[in-house]
Amino acid sequence: MTPIRILIVEDDRKIAEIQRRFVERLEGLELCGIAHTMADARDLVEVMSPDLILLDVYFPDGNGLDLLRELRAIDSSSDVILITAAKEVETLRSALRGGVFDYILKPLVFERLQDAISRYRDHLNRLSGLHQLAQKEVDALLPRSSGEDETPKEERLPKGIDALTLNKIRAVAARGGQWSAEEVGAEMGASRTTARRYLEYLVGTGELSAEVTYGSVGRPERRYAHKT
Repeated sequence: MTPIRILIVEDDRKIAEIQRRFVERLEGLELCGIAHTMADARDLVEVMSPDLILLDVYFPDGNGLDLLRELRAIDSSSDVILITAAKEVETLRSALRGGVFDYILKPLVFERLQDAISRYRDHLNRLSGLHQLAQKEVDALLPRSSGEDETPKEERLPKGIDALTLNKIRAVAARGGQWSAEEVGAEMGASRTTARRYLEYLVGTGELSAEVTYGSVGRPERRYAHKT
């Protein structure tokens, strides 16, 4: 596994030392430098080309957000995680506009950094395995909240499709086998037309498959089944 090369940019030497120890506790990382000033940071970025920069905001000789904007202006390949005491919303907005991978408030907790590095490594792995993008790959790569208390979004249904009726259709189809719209309608007490509308919706979402069969008199009929 190729190590992720880390640059720490932090003016407080004690905090920088804590970050260094945290980085050394994590597997698959390589510390390529520590900068205590903006001037040193620019030099180390140019010379070392780190994969990831752990960047503070406030420095005696400048602002970390300025360095972030400079990196983006030159299309630098270095990614950035801000580790800062700055709690102003505008600072967060500027960081997001600059494309930071993560924003961590001080005091830095080891587990929070570990989580950020883990997600960053997953991000790199996804990128390295891609050859052509589809929307699901884009969605997986874009930053998302990692909070465990997130609840799934409700299914958005088109006009004319009711969630209760849709779940009844799903329950019938889940029994297995192939079903006609007339058979599904009879099972749930709905008309053939209503059942077919819902079945075709599920075909469109990819939950069901449909194929045309011919009865004894040669009349074509669409029959629906769960995809295998």
